[in-house]
Amino acid sequence: MRSMTGYGKGQACADGRTVTVEIKTVNHKFFDWSMKMPKGFLFVEDDVKKAVAAVVNRGHVDLFLTYEQETAKAADFAADEELAEKFVAAARRLSEKTGVPFDVTACTLVKNPDIFGLKTADVDDEQLRSLVLQATDGALTELVAMREREGVSQVADITEKLDSVRASLDAVASFAPSVVSDYRAKLNARISEVLGKDVADPNRIAAEVALFADKCAIDEEITRLGAHIETMRSYLALSEPVGRKLDFLVQEMNREANTIGSKANDLRITEKVLAMKNDIEKIREQSQNVE
Repeated sequence: MRSMTGYGKGQACADGRTVTVEIKTVNHKFFDWSMKMPKGFLFVEDDVKKAVAAVVNRGHVDLFLTYEQETAKAADFAADEELAEKFVAAARRLSEKTGVPFDVTACTLVKNPDIFGLKTADVDDEQLRSLVLQATDGALTELVAMREREGVSQVADITEKLDSVRASLDAVASFAPSVVSDYRAKLNARISEVLGKDVADPNRIAAEVALFADKCAIDEEITRLGAHIETMRSYLALSEPVGRKLDFLVQEMNREANTIGSKANDLRITEKVLAMKNDIEKIREQSQNVE
């Protein structure tokens, strides 16, 4: 099981060029994508997205791409000779017309950025694509490792909470059989208190107790909640993404706990239900960050 939270960084270098890719992920209901990159790398965005989507099933992804190139290999000095000739000719005509000395030198020409400057070296797109994908693979390797480490911690925490829910549920199951008998005793005591020595109709009391027993029966809810607990344990052992399954199970567990609390007219059961709901809420918080 993997967490949706993670970070990874990868680099790839060749011919003085360095591509760095950093990936950060956080929880999200679906696969959500964002990539920030230098101008000129748009051609590789789709390839990077496919590589990430093949590894990240769910979560918001922020990917940052940076590119560096050694100055010596990034460019070379170049001169626009045709423009330089026109510049010299125009300067000579201006000198002749105005009488100002003609003193254009090579230094004058190289100081003109339109004539002389650095020319960026051509970069092959396929070479850049290869570097970007190599760096992306490295970042994804680190990302997955971190998400898996986080997942181990989540499994341990959720398992602990499931054990607590199971313990509370077992206590509820032990209290449940005595709820009806306690109600019968309380009902008889109340009737005796009101009627004194007069004997109430036993058939009427039995009918009242039967109606109460039907309303507060929680055997099915206990069974279903126990099944949900065991199903969640089985999901935690899977290597595939289970976040959505956990989300659904948490909702079902909470529903069963609420039903038990509303049907069982017993203070002891109510206290255990509150403890269960507290643990289930903590499981829900964890499951929302499971891939």
